[in-house]
Amino acid sequence: MAGVMAVLWAGALIQVATSVKVVADNIGVNWGTMTSHPLHPRIVVQLLKDNGFEKVKLFDSDPWMVGYLAGTGIEVMLGIPNDQLEFLSQDYGNAKDWVKENCTSHLHKGGVNIKYVAVGNEPFLTSYKGRFLKTTFPALKNIQKALNEAGLGNKIKAVVPQNADVYESKSDKPSDGVFRRDVKAVMAQIVRFLKENGAPFVVNIYPFISLTMNSKFPSDFAFFDGGHPIQDDNVQYNNVFEANFDTLIYALKDLGTPNLTILVGEVGWPTDGHKKANKNSAKKFYDGLFKVLASKKGTPLRPGEMDVYLFGLFDEDTKSIEPGNFERHWGIFDFDGKPKFTMDISGKGGDKHLVAAKGVKYLPKQWCVLESYASNQDLIGQQTSWACARSDCTALQDGASCSNLDPDRTVSYAFNSYYQMNNQDEDACDFEGLATVVSKDPSTMSCRFNTQIKVDGATRLSFAQGAVAAISSLVTLFFLF
Repeated sequence: MAGVMAVLWAGALIQVATSVKVVADNIGVNWGTMTSHPLHPRIVVQLLKDNGFEKVKLFDSDPWMVGYLAGTGIEVMLGIPNDQLEFLSQDYGNAKDWVKENCTSHLHKGGVNIKYVAVGNEPFLTSYKGRFLKTTFPALKNIQKALNEAGLGNKIKAVVPQNADVYESKSDKPSDGVFRRDVKAVMAQIVRFLKENGAPFVVNIYPFISLTMNSKFPSDFAFFDGGHPIQDDNVQYNNVFEANFDTLIYALKDLGTPNLTILVGEVGWPTDGHKKANKNSAKKFYDGLFKVLASKKGTPLRPGEMDVYLFGLFDEDTKSIEPGNFERHWGIFDFDGKPKFTMDISGKGGDKHLVAAKGVKYLPKQWCVLESYASNQDLIGQQTSWACARSDCTALQDGASCSNLDPDRTVSYAFNSYYQMNNQDEDACDFEGLATVVSKDPSTMSCRFNTQIKVDGATRLSFAQGAVAAISSLVTLFFLF
C-alpha cells in the first residue's frame, strides 16, 4: 500500500510541476483601472499569481495598488499619465520627488520589483495634435536622471510607450518604414537616449485597429493564418503584427538605432462593442499570437524571443470611447475577474480556463428594467440616452453582443447599466417613473445584464464614481429612437 501511495504522490507532484507554469517569462499583462467598480488590488494580485503572470504594466503609480505587489516578485512597469509630463519636464526637482515617492519608497527588502517607469502613454498620438511633443522628452530625461542619482539607474529604466501610429510606410511594406514627419526629430532624440541608457523602445501594436480602420484590409492578415501575405523583396509577412513590428525596426534603422531592444507594451483583441470584436475572434487572435511567441522565431528582422504585454486584464467601463465602443472591452477577464474564454497561453496546446478572481462580492441579484405598464412612454428615448451617457451602453451598438435585443429590453439594458454603476441606489432606477426593480435576470443567451461588484473602501468608490462623471461628460451615444 505504501508503494502505491508513493507512486500516487509522485504522479501528483509531476502533475503540479507541469501545470503550474502556464504563462511564459516573456508575457506580461496590462492592469488598467478605468472602471466604475475596480476589483480590490489584493484580489487582482492574487489573480496574477494564480495565472502565472510575472510581469504587469500599470498606467499610474497609485501606492494603494503598487503596495499589494510587494513581495510577489512580479516585475512592474509603473506609469506616469500624460497630464503629468509638463510638471515633470519643467523642474528636475519634481522628477526627483516623483522617483523618491513612487520608486525608492517601494524598494525595501520584500518590496516591489520595479523594472520600468513608463513616462507618458502614447503621447504622440495624432489625435493629440502635438500637445505633448515638447514635454515628453524632457520628462523622460529628468526621470532617468533622477533614477540614476538615486542609484536605481541600472535596475529601473525610463521608457515611453508609443502607439504604432508614430511610424508609417508609404508603400505598406516594412522596408519603407519611417517615423512620422511631425515627430521624427523628437523621436531621434528619444531613441538615442534610450540606447545610451540601455532602455527598450516600447510600442503598442493593434491588428484589430488595422482591420477596423480600413474596409479593404484583409481579415485573415489581422490574425496568424497566413492568408494574403505581403512580399517585401525576399521577405514574406503572413500577419500584420510581424509586419508592423518590422516596420518599426526599419524606422529605427533610419534613425541610426536598428538594434534597439523592443518591448510590445500592448497587444490584444476586444470582445464587444464592434461587429468584429467578439470572444471567438479574440480567442483566435490570442491562440495565434501565443503560438508565435512560444516558437521564439520572432520576426524576419528580429529573430528570437519577443517580450509582450497583453492588453488588457479587465474590461473598463469608464474608458473613453472616442476611438470606438470596443475600447471598454479589451479584457481577457470580465469586469468581475471571470475569464472570458479558454486560452492557450503556453502556445503548446495547453488550452485551458484561466483562474477566476477569488473573493469577489456582488451587489444583490436585482436589475432595473423598463416598467411594462409605465406612463410617459414618449420619454423613453430621452431617458435611455440620458442613462447611456452616464453609464456604459457600448454592448448595444451595431454588431455588438446586445444589438439584437427587442426595443423594450434595449431600454432595460440602458436603465440597468446606470442602476448598477450607481450601486443599485433606489433613485437610480426611476427614469421619470419608467423603470422598476426586478429579481428575475433579464439576460439573454448573447446579452448579459450585469449585477455590479461591491467595492471595498468608500474613498476608492468615490474616486471611481468621479471618474465616471468626468468621462461621461465627454461621451455622446446615438440610438435608433
